[in-house]
Amino acid sequence: MEAVTSVSGRAYPWGQKNVDTDVIIPAHWLKTITRAGLGRGAFETVRAVPGNVFDDPAYAGAPILIAGDNFGCGSSREHAAWALGDLGIKAVIAPSFSDIFSGNAFKNGIVTVVLPQEAIDRLLEVAKTDPITVDLEHMTVTTPFQDRFEFSLDPFRRECLMHGLDEIGLTLERDEAITRYEAEIDGARPWVSQRAA
Repeated sequence: MEAVTSVSGRAYPWGQKNVDTDVIIPAHWLKTITRAGLGRGAFETVRAVPGNVFDDPAYAGAPILIAGDNFGCGSSREHAAWALGDLGIKAVIAPSFSDIFSGNAFKNGIVTVVLPQEAIDRLLEVAKTDPITVDLEHMTVTTPFQDRFEFSLDPFRRECLMHGLDEIGLTLERDEAITRYEAEIDGARPWVSQRAA
């Protein structure tokens, strides 16, 4: 997983509430087991409407999405986080998130920032013309107009995101301790070890 300490750039000023994972990535895209190309299907039904924000050249490649309350509700499909990542989104800012979506986003290196609706309203306006910065080191969202919104994040998740550690990375960090433990088990309980058979 790629380390994320800050995300800066344009933001899609969408602001829709109760966006479920079927809107993020429709079910017919779930046949794939790879993440590559899922960005093409991200927000497919929204993008079918002319003049939508996701196809506006002004926001092309935007790494931030500003959404409404209860973002990522519905089914628990991890493909939703995969699609956002493939679209280039590294942070989503909303008043609240579905717990399952938030967990999937974290596991895929996407920062979920919870801010009150007043802050979301301000960011939606700023995003129409200017970049936004999500800073994990200082736990702030800032704009070029001196707006500064503080947010909180689970310390463990913050640490993992900032160091690019997913479950595999966390396990590999403890490789020596795991190897020592396995050697101790082999010596203390040889009948447990497959190597002893």
